[in-house]
Amino acid sequence: MSLVKETGGLNLSRLRGLHPRLAELPDVTLRRLALYEALLRKWQGSINLVAKSTLDDIWIRHFVDSLQVSAAAPQARRWVDLGSGGGFPGLVTAIRYADDPSAEIHLIESDQRKCAFLRTVSRETGAHAIVHCGRIEDIAAALDAPFDAVSARALAPFSQLLHYAERFLEKGAIGVFSKGEQAEAELTGLSAAARYQIASVASETSDSARLIIVRRRVD
Repeated sequence: MSLVKETGGLNLSRLRGLHPRLAELPDVTLRRLALYEALLRKWQGSINLVAKSTLDDIWIRHFVDSLQVSAAAPQARRWVDLGSGGGFPGLVTAIRYADDPSAEIHLIESDQRKCAFLRTVSRETGAHAIVHCGRIEDIAAALDAPFDAVSARALAPFSQLLHYAERFLEKGAIGVFSKGEQAEAELTGLSAAARYQIASVASETSDSARLIIVRRRVD
C-alpha cells in the first residue's frame, strides 16, 4: 500500500500550523511522520517507547524536538544516533532525509524490541535507517567511516555522553545533544572543555531544555 493510502485523510495544513519546523517540510515527509506516529501508538501498548504523558503531544514533544537537532547541523547528512530508543532524534532525522541519496543515518540501540520497532518504522516509511542492536561501546568501535554529526537525547550525564561520542567527535563530527534542565550544571567545570568547543542553545520545544553543540577544537 502506498504512503498516501496509508495516511489518507491526513490534514497537512493543520500539521504545518503546529510549528514552523513542520511548516517547512514537504508533504511526503509529513506523511512519513504520520505513519511513524501510528506505528508508535500501536507498539506503545507492548513496549514503553515514550512517556505516556507525552502521547498527546507527539508532534511537538518528539517530532519537532527531533527536527531541531538535524536543523542545528544543516549540512550534515551522515549521522550516528546514540541510544535511539523510540527513534528520537535519529529516526526523525532519517525520515527528514529519506529522499536524499547522500544521507546515511545509523541508529544504535541495545534493546532488542526497540530495535525491531526502529526497523519496522524504517521499512514502512522508507526512511532507510541502519539499525545497530547492541551496546554503544561495542557498535561505535566498529563504525570506522567518518560521520558528519552524532546525536543523542536524554541518554546519559554529559561527561559520559562525550565518552560515548568521542570516537566520532575526534574524526570531525559535530555533536548535537538534547539535554534537560540539568544541562548547565553538567557543563560546569567539565574537563573536556579544553578539547571541545561547547555551546548551549535554547530548545524550541521546552523552556527547561537545551541543545548542546560540540565541536572538536582545531586550534
